[in-house]
Amino acid sequence: MSTATYQPKADEIKKLRELTDAPMMDCKKALVDAAGDIEKAKEELLKRGAAQAQKKAERVANEGLVAGYIHAGGKIGVLVEVNSETDFVARNPKFGELTRDIAMHIAAMSPQYVDRESVPPALVEQLRKDLAAAVPPGKPHEVAQKIVDGKLNKWYEEHCLLDQPFVKDDSISVGDLINGVVGVLGEKIKVRRFTKYALGDPR
Repeated sequence: MSTATYQPKADEIKKLRELTDAPMMDCKKALVDAAGDIEKAKEELLKRGAAQAQKKAERVANEGLVAGYIHAGGKIGVLVEVNSETDFVARNPKFGELTRDIAMHIAAMSPQYVDRESVPPALVEQLRKDLAAAVPPGKPHEVAQKIVDGKLNKWYEEHCLLDQPFVKDDSISVGDLINGVVGVLGEKIKVRRFTKYALGDPR
C-alpha cells in the first residue's frame, strides 16, 4: 500500500501516541509516512524529536526540577537535576514523569557520567590507548581505528547516562527518551547532574 493513500486507524494512532507521547497529528503523519508500520513511525518520531532537540541545543535551560528516587527499601537513593527553559514546562506532568524515570534509571544502571562530553579527556585518551593496544596485530590502520571507535562507543553506552539503553525500554537510549519529550514539550531539556547513594558505599 502506498504511503500517499494509507490512512491510519484511530487505534493505531492511539497506540503510537502511547509509545511516544507525541501529539496526535504528529503520530498520524508518521504512520502515513511509514505506511502503517508502527516501529518505523516510532523511529521517525524519535528522529524528529532529536532534530528539535538539536535546534534548541544553544538555548539556556535554567529552570527545571530536582527529582529523587528511593529503591530497595531505602538502600539506594538518587537525586537528579533536570533543566528546562521555563518554569511552565518544569511544572508539566510529562516533565515530572521524565525526571522520575531518569532518577529510576540511574538507580538501576549506575551511570558514571551524564554524557560523553562529561568524561575527562585524559580518561578518553587512556581508553583509546588501551583499546588500540588490544587490537590484534597486523590489522590495517583504518580497520584498527574502527575497532577502537566501536569499543569506545560501547564503553560510552555502559558508563554515560544519555548513551545507556533506557531501563524501561532498551530499544531507545536515555538520550532518545529525553529527545522524545523535547518533541512533545517544545523546549530544551538537559540533565545537569546526578548523585547516587548506596547504603554502605564508602564513596
